Amino acid sequence: MLYVFVGSKANDNSWKLENVQLLDKYNVRNPSKGTLYFATTHLIFVDHEMRKETWILLMHISSVERLPITTTGSPLLVRTKTFQSVFFVIPRERDCHEMHQTLLRLSQPVHIEELYCFHYKSTPDDLPKSAGWNFFDIQTEYQRMNVPNEHWVLCNANKDYELCDTYPSEVYVPARASTAILLGSASFRSRGRLPVLAYLHHNKAAITRCSQPLSGFSARCMEDEQMLDLIRRANPNCDYMYVVDTRPRINAMVNRAAGKGYENEAFYENIKFQFMGIGNIHVMRKSLQKLVETCEQNTPSMSSFLSGLESSGWLKHIKSILDTSWWIACAVASGASVCVHCSDGWDRTAQACSLAALCLDPHYRTINGYQVPHRYLDCVRVRVRVRALLRRRDRTARACSLAALCLDPHYRTINGYQVPHHYLDCVRVRVRVRALLRRRDRTARACSLDALCFVPHYRTINRYQEKIERVREMMSFLVQALIEKDWLSFGHKFSSRCGHVACDGRERSPVFTQLLDCTWQLLRQAPEAFQFNERFLLTLHDHAHACQYGTFIGNCEKDRRDLRLSERTFSLWGYMASHLNEYKNPLYNPKAHPDILKPELSAQNIRFWRGMYCRHESGVHPREPLHDLLPAAVEHASALRHHINYLAKRISTFRNLLSGKNAEKSRESAVVNYQNGNIDTVDIETKTEDLQIDNKLLYESVGGLSELECANHDHPLKEGLTSVTKPNNIPLITERVEDYIPASFSQLESEVNTVALDWKSVKNVTECSCSTPLDHYSRKHHCWGCGRCVCTRCVCRRAPLPALAAPRHAPLCAACAPSSPDVLSPAS
Repeated sequence: MLYVFVGSKANDNSWKLENVQLLDKYNVRNPSKGTLYFATTHLIFVDHEMRKETWILLMHISSVERLPITTTGSPLLVRTKTFQSVFFVIPRERDCHEMHQTLLRLSQPVHIEELYCFHYKSTPDDLPKSAGWNFFDIQTEYQRMNVPNEHWVLCNANKDYELCDTYPSEVYVPARASTAILLGSASFRSRGRLPVLAYLHHNKAAITRCSQPLSGFSARCMEDEQMLDLIRRANPNCDYMYVVDTRPRINAMVNRAAGKGYENEAFYENIKFQFMGIGNIHVMRKSLQKLVETCEQNTPSMSSFLSGLESSGWLKHIKSILDTSWWIACAVASGASVCVHCSDGWDRTAQACSLAALCLDPHYRTINGYQVPHRYLDCVRVRVRVRALLRRRDRTARACSLAALCLDPHYRTINGYQVPHHYLDCVRVRVRVRALLRRRDRTARACSLDALCFVPHYRTINRYQEKIERVREMMSFLVQALIEKDWLSFGHKFSSRCGHVACDGRERSPVFTQLLDCTWQLLRQAPEAFQFNERFLLTLHDHAHACQYGTFIGNCEKDRRDLRLSERTFSLWGYMASHLNEYKNPLYNPKAHPDILKPELSAQNIRFWRGMYCRHESGVHPREPLHDLLPAAVEHASALRHHINYLAKRISTFRNLLSGKNAEKSRESAVVNYQNGNIDTVDIETKTEDLQIDNKLLYESVGGLSELECANHDHPLKEGLTSVTKPNNIPLITERVEDYIPASFSQLESEVNTVALDWKSVKNVTECSCSTPLDHYSRKHHCWGCGRCVCTRCVCRRAPLPALAAPRHAPLCAACAPSSPDVLSPAS
């Protein structure tokens, strides 16, 4: 029988089922028994006896299967897009049927506006809805590649998506390509996806992308032939280029019967053709299904697992994608341009182009390049530009420009907000630079940028958007270019491939999952070459399917604009920016691979990604993942380093006080009397054996004692000397000291103890203090105040700790966080 979900409104989507069993393939004889709650967004199983919760996001559900009824109840198998398989046994068959139908309906909405992202409401402490949507600008990304230039220009023919509705509104084409050539080439390519620039290497060799030609058996198009010839000529360092068809040759030949196919070598001059062997979306979908079935085996033997992995062909497909990408990268590195296509140019083409760029350009191996801040001028580019312009020493123009910045509020504002103080922001720099560069006086241009460098006022922001600016400060690391440019802008069909809404099941395919798997293969081989870690890739995968944020909704840029996602939904980039520390790779060394990353692609180097496909298996007692252990160690070392700095300052302060070296302090400082016995002053124990008072001070302040008598008790010359009673009190020391010095030893002790020196290991933690179970996949955090491991929601606040000489607030659990809201800030 269905009951109303406790703690929620009574509606059709809020139920609970009692006495439900959750079967674990590693413990079939002792299943978990508990309550199955069905909320608006999640399916939640709670084992009250074991105090364990299992949460399943409804949008993550990929399939729901009813199995034959048994003596214990009606089995229900739920598989998720995050490779979690959950086996429920519901006592009543009718309840199982209703749950099955409801899960099918809500896991695949009919209309796209029924998705979770359109109803998701953030908490007041989280980022506003606009954060993250302006983190990428395609023009800025191409400017990083020195485009436009004399060979490549911005084309406005697709401004209203009239040339190709699945391309971005801003595409870059050869400078000599006329409108007639562009229109003719688009009409000859499938879906109108004509060849356009995807990546330009520093040797002027380019990667362009398109779809298959509508050549059939003998058709040709002069405009398309001219277009490829112009792409070849845009690279003055090579007199030929490659056309890479990522499909197997047999597949391309079959498409000729449908009027499509591939380029006829007789019609294209100075072009070399190369076929690769990446399977289509149907092959990949079936391969992943077999892989999931292999991972779901109950107590698999070594031979059965390896044979299942081999029969799935998954690793073979991963290797074929990496082989294709590396072939393209080698061709570009050798100086030849490459045009890449598959069938429609939005699946295998996106994989090959993005992975080739990943190997060629270290920028795409940073958090800054797997994502790239949008509409913001790169700090490095600003600095280079400023240094170049500041070589002009016209002080008069500099003064005039500074006066203009002071007098004209326009140059100190952005989007209506005035720019007062505290954090440097690249967005403001770029806006001011754009405005100032409208002046044609180059000297004034240099002097205005001079002002931005030397006058802190012009580099500051107002407190009104302090949270967003903190995120943008962190976004100096952040990443969107590879995904935004090659996948979102160029029309990978995320909604169809990820199954966001109910559609033809044949459209679903793990294309994006394969990109992340290939990236992980490179990350595993060369961890020092990547700024991001494995958790970063897993977060991208899970949120691409979760539909909590609007970033991956829709099949192309036009769809996202029509849905007004930037106005109606939150951005994943904003969320990831506020949790950036979770995605940093402690092993990253930008000098390790400053140029091309060469992968090892022999068969024995392609590994099964257990962290993706078997991450929910807790019965095999896996070790803690490296991407959790290393950040915890780095964070602990940072806390100890800040505490050491604090102790050094304290020791220096008291040493100066006791040695009398602070006599020249300012008179405005408070006068503190360090004398034993005065309860209103600092209580200092004066027994030299316990306190180790400065011996020089004791000798100079107490008459009648020799140097040997004032020495430490373990001095070797004092062995045979009769002990001399030292004074119980030292003379009054009046010093002018800072206000932050504790007034007593008890207060000093309390201050020192605000920081935990020993942190609990993440390996042995199974439960948070709030009773939330923590397994090997759960993100664990350390409280800097007590050193305990807690869950993400328990590290909800940050506050300054007196025993840390740290510029930032420290993460604290609810028990250690101060009660005053004035000193708290939300944890990021």
